[in-house]
Amino acid sequence: MPTNDGPEQIRYGVIGTGMMGIEHIQNILALDNCVVTAVADPEPSSLLSAREAVGPDTPLATFGTARELIAANLCDALVIASPNHTHHDVLIPSIESGLHLLIEKPLCTTLDDCREIVDLVSDRPASQVIWMGLEYRYMPPLQRVMSEIAKGTVGDVKMVAIREHRFPFLVKVDNWNRFSKNTGGTLVEKCCHFFDLMIEATESRPVRVYASGAQDVNHLDEVYDGKQSDILDNAYVIVDFANGSRGLLDLCMFAEASKNEREIVVTGTAGKVEALDTESIVRIGVRTDDILSGVNVVTEEKIVDSSIKHQGLHHGASYLEHVDFAGAIRAGESAAVTVLDGLWSAAIGFAAHLSLDSGMPVMIDDLAQVAGLEFRP
Repeated sequence: MPTNDGPEQIRYGVIGTGMMGIEHIQNILALDNCVVTAVADPEPSSLLSAREAVGPDTPLATFGTARELIAANLCDALVIASPNHTHHDVLIPSIESGLHLLIEKPLCTTLDDCREIVDLVSDRPASQVIWMGLEYRYMPPLQRVMSEIAKGTVGDVKMVAIREHRFPFLVKVDNWNRFSKNTGGTLVEKCCHFFDLMIEATESRPVRVYASGAQDVNHLDEVYDGKQSDILDNAYVIVDFANGSRGLLDLCMFAEASKNEREIVVTGTAGKVEALDTESIVRIGVRTDDILSGVNVVTEEKIVDSSIKHQGLHHGASYLEHVDFAGAIRAGESAAVTVLDGLWSAAIGFAAHLSLDSGMPVMIDDLAQVAGLEFRP
């Protein structure tokens, strides 16, 4: 509804109120003239967490299912933060509702389901903002890296190296994230963020993927309903791109004894830029012909974004993502991060898992689900 003292209020519904759902609620409440009016989750304890996050004195409708929330007509926008394996079934009525959507990664847990959602969204009116939640793009040091690439600081990008050395997967309701069939696999669930960054940095289509990895340390003694956890905990993934650039992912999820959880390095013909996002540090090195005076000169800068009102779990990235999502809704603009971006970032992960299974490189063009699909970096 319009207001007299600011932009039009946006009423949000949040579907899935586990850890990420609560993170989204906290970010929404930090935005100007935005409210959370409804939440949906089949787990009573998760609904209680949502109530606590919103505050006891704020009206909040609670539902057990997404369809019930949508039918209540209490929202202008939805955030989809339910478990990965529920995305497909939740997204279909959400997309068809005409409400604006922000979809947590990954898009879906199979490439067939991703393609179905992309095709469904392609038939929707442009006035419906359907935004893919790839919030690592919004981490302030990574935004600086991308701005340096755009300025030509590194020249033509040739290599993108991403290292994530972190803690194991956290405990989720019913331990759904302990099984690849529920998550899409670690290289989809967790690493679609990194493959999206590779695509952004290279501005090129992925063409070949090779991976090596395993479940070596984490969750080996965890059995649920008679089934052993099968979630991969370490891997190397190499991605070749159509323009000749290449990416490398180094993932370890039993490396919490690290100072920086993530290091992102982009190297080109003219120089190198790297982000240490835990410390929010960016280093920039420019190549020079003067070997004696310039070859090892690197500038280092602490990156601070004073506009962030909620740091949350992702160093303020989710807040900045929400600012842009709400801005697109109010301005009637298209999503800056689309479900097509979600499909391509996940497709690299699916190809990596296929490579792990076969021991061979996987050509992206061999994946039937991307045949004839438009690519937009």
